[in-house]
Amino acid sequence: MIKIGNTALRHGLMLAPMAGVTDLAMRKICADRGAEYAVSEMVSAKALVYEQGARAGAPTKTAALCKIDGEIPTAIQIFGSDSEFMAEAARLLSSGEYRGFCGILPAAVDINMGCPVKKVVSCGEGSALMRTPEKIYDIVSAVCRASALPVTVKLRAGWDLNSLNAPECAAAAESAGAAAVCVHARTREQFYTPGIMPEIIRLVKERVRIPVFGNGDISCAADALKMKSETGCDGFAVGRAAMGNPWIFNEISAALDGTEYVPPSAEEIAATAVEQLRRSVAEKGERQGVAEVKVTLSHYVKGLHGATRARAEIMAQSSAAAIEEALLRVLLP
Repeated sequence: MIKIGNTALRHGLMLAPMAGVTDLAMRKICADRGAEYAVSEMVSAKALVYEQGARAGAPTKTAALCKIDGEIPTAIQIFGSDSEFMAEAARLLSSGEYRGFCGILPAAVDINMGCPVKKVVSCGEGSALMRTPEKIYDIVSAVCRASALPVTVKLRAGWDLNSLNAPECAAAAESAGAAAVCVHARTREQFYTPGIMPEIIRLVKERVRIPVFGNGDISCAADALKMKSETGCDGFAVGRAAMGNPWIFNEISAALDGTEYVPPSAEEIAATAVEQLRRSVAEKGERQGVAEVKVTLSHYVKGLHGATRARAEIMAQSSAAAIEEALLRVLLP
């Protein structure tokens, strides 16, 4: 059993944060198929704070990213490099005292120190923070003081192969008050290149006493069991492998319990893909909902006959009905 504040996780099966992917629809789909915990798309701390000073009636686009529905314990992930803005964003999220609050508090506030995207790291945010571990302490400490909720941290192995300092950064986060850390076992320089360094997760686990979630290249239950064996990690953060295969959480859970895993039928896969499409459209409207869910939906047809044509059709369409027809044509031939 893994605890993050008052949240208890049996196996530590986390849906990892992915920008443009881990929205309400995706989290619900995964929660119904074994995910025990989720982390939201990343939210700009500055944008959330500045949004509160906008004129009355102005749209709350940033706050919309913080919406949760209580279906699964969810941390809201914030990013930034200014400790004051990060602390204020954490205060808002943990109190619900902001315009656009959905009425349900998150399970935790997660700090992004792993994003490798150029526009993020060029501002000294995301994985760029791992270049200055002392700043990690300052930010986590400020966020912990401001938040009434547990604070967790997402890290990478390091900035590059010459600075594999995840253990040092995790220790700084723990000493500042973090309740758990998640380690993506690649450097920022590696982005998502196949192949991870599980030994980094092991070194983090040996360095800290708080729960450690392993992340990277978990595409099936065997990968999770191997990571557990090699690193001693407490839990698993699954990201891209859950796109089009939310059943991976049921598969890992069954493996950990020593029980049989029954893969989904073609009918169940089709129904799930359609459900995710419809949920996205219901939450965001057809134009935005379709635009944001296309990439995830294209993963449902991966490896099937006619998949290449179906993926191209899905990406070209702006109509939910047309995308649904393309999905069903391939999934239920």
